[in-house]
Amino acid sequence: MIDRSGIKGMLIANKRQDSQVKTYITYNKGRDWRLLQAPAVDLDGNDIHCILPFCSLHLQLQMSENPYLSGTISTKSSAPGIIVATGNIGAELSYNNVGMFISSDAGNSWRQIFEEEHNVWFLDKGGALVAVKQPSVPTRHLWVSFDEGRQWTRHSFSLVPLFVDGVLVEAGAENQIMTFFGHFSHRSEWQLIKIDYKSIFTRRCTEEDYQTWHLHNQGEPCVMGQKQIYMKRRPGNFCMLGKDYSRILSAESCICRAHDFECDYGYERRADGNCRAAFWFNPSTVSRSCSQGQNYLNSTGYRKVVLNNCTKGVKEMYTARKQQCPNRPPKGLALTTRDGKLTANLGNNVTFLVQLEEGDSMRTNIQLDFGDGTAVSYSNLSWTEEGIKHVYKSAGIFRVTALAENTLGYDTTTLYLHVTCPVEHVQLLAPFVVIRNKEVNITAMVWPSHSRTVTYFWWLGNNTEPVITLDGSISYTFPSEGMHTITVQVSSANTILQDTKTIAVQEFFKSLLLSFSPNLDEFNPDIPEWRQDVGRVIKKALLQEQLLVAVFPGVPTAAELFLLPHKNHSEGKKKSEEELERVSEIIVSALNQNLVEFELKPGARVIVYITQLTLAPLVDSSPRHSSSAMLMLLSVVFLGLAVFLIYKFKRKIPWINIYAEVNQEKEQEMIGSVGQGDSTPKITLSEFSTSKELMEKELDARVKRK
Repeated sequence: MIDRSGIKGMLIANKRQDSQVKTYITYNKGRDWRLLQAPAVDLDGNDIHCILPFCSLHLQLQMSENPYLSGTISTKSSAPGIIVATGNIGAELSYNNVGMFISSDAGNSWRQIFEEEHNVWFLDKGGALVAVKQPSVPTRHLWVSFDEGRQWTRHSFSLVPLFVDGVLVEAGAENQIMTFFGHFSHRSEWQLIKIDYKSIFTRRCTEEDYQTWHLHNQGEPCVMGQKQIYMKRRPGNFCMLGKDYSRILSAESCICRAHDFECDYGYERRADGNCRAAFWFNPSTVSRSCSQGQNYLNSTGYRKVVLNNCTKGVKEMYTARKQQCPNRPPKGLALTTRDGKLTANLGNNVTFLVQLEEGDSMRTNIQLDFGDGTAVSYSNLSWTEEGIKHVYKSAGIFRVTALAENTLGYDTTTLYLHVTCPVEHVQLLAPFVVIRNKEVNITAMVWPSHSRTVTYFWWLGNNTEPVITLDGSISYTFPSEGMHTITVQVSSANTILQDTKTIAVQEFFKSLLLSFSPNLDEFNPDIPEWRQDVGRVIKKALLQEQLLVAVFPGVPTAAELFLLPHKNHSEGKKKSEEELERVSEIIVSALNQNLVEFELKPGARVIVYITQLTLAPLVDSSPRHSSSAMLMLLSVVFLGLAVFLIYKFKRKIPWINIYAEVNQEKEQEMIGSVGQGDSTPKITLSEFSTSKELMEKELDARVKRK
């Protein structure tokens, strides 16, 4: 679309219609369009038989990317009504058989000026035209016209043909310099040629050199509601325009008529020429800002064309009418956050926006329930224009409800807001040993605790895909024996944390809860390193079965000893259970007689007691069974007594100096010597009897001596 003719409201556009592109022109800013009338004769004076609407003039409307070339169409506001363009005559726009055309009356009529494409520039405010062939063809000549393209005179500006890349017409009433730049060949350097065209003007224009020109639309003198008369230089006068040259001589308003009005928003023109409401538009809808007691403009379906200056006439009939705003019940209540998100960080301000599509905002009460036990109320919707701010003090998913109410009715809407806080710590709680094919509960504890805003990803065993839950607990059944790994990932806000545990799965087992003499608690720093070191020195038991030992965090200090069947229990489940029961009785007997003890440091002796004997796995969800507990699986070679050995730590944990001590009579036979210094204790198992019977006898002898 082109609007550079200097005529207000006049536009030229190309429109595709029925697979054909045609050129149209309007004089009322797009309200009415018509095809361009082709010239009556060609350059040779032969008649052109082109009848509308089957044949018309079509123009190429591409503006030049090079500011020093005119492009396919050229106009100038200081030369009103003159349009020079590249185009063709026919049924549609074509890029074959094109020529140059000019209009001196703002597109009402056209004349052909060249059979080939040219660049055209305006000199002396449009008093003269200069044309040069397209840059693809070298030339030595330029053409100048003083009568709006009716006659052209040829002038040479170079001795050698020049590929013209551009022309610079310098501005200024006293400056008549035109600069050509280009090249003689594709390999040559740029050439600059300056032309002073002052000599082609014989004198300065006087009143006798001007004539009046009446703007019209096919004979209609009122264009955009005005009768405009322009002053133009008479064609053929070789005079230079002065500084005080004025284009518009007079402008007189016209009486308003139907063509001065276009269809208003929501309306479209029908076949009978009248504007009717479109199918998607409800003309009875009133703006939500319209309150009772105020007035609004009710559209008639028409509005005056923008910049149209007509007066009176049908203006009152087509102009929107002022009416009072009706009182309406609330409708179309909308509740959003200022940033448009449904999530917020704990402790941050959340701004809610309440909007009403229909209803008297000045007489509508607004209530907003934040979903956390607090609510606010406003007697006027306009008071909430800046938003309603609120700070949530806890994480969760909150149901935020807005209610708009007046004497005629009410409307309500709901928003669900997720208030999140990053998780700082996660702890996986699971039993150390479970029974195969028996359901077990696994729990993930998070801190801070967030209800309904945390997502849990459970990786169980060898599964390649996680189980996703919103609850921190899950039930699972392990189908096979062995060591199984469980990992939980916790996602909250932009944070993801995880914890991992290893669980032993057995067909059957026995469990012993152990406690210690109270003086051990005085030296318990309750840190993982201390519990790990205690766990490491738990002596490998002298059993063919397996031992699983867990040292719990916290005080009073406690531990749990699991008696597991040997990996190879092909002798039968019943026999393995009997053997596990016999070993348990031996260990319980030793613990009950205080045979298991160790010394933290000289004078500080700790005795190990039995707390409880169970026949089933202990699944305890208390904090004592937390992820900090040390889980050690020890292979056992010999049958005998489970002896705990705690030695002096290499970590140098404060006030901890522990070494093992057993009965002096069998010390050298059972575990070798334990030094009192910084050296690591040496434990010898080669002297133990490999026979279960001999080991049981040896234990009985130790009990009698005790």
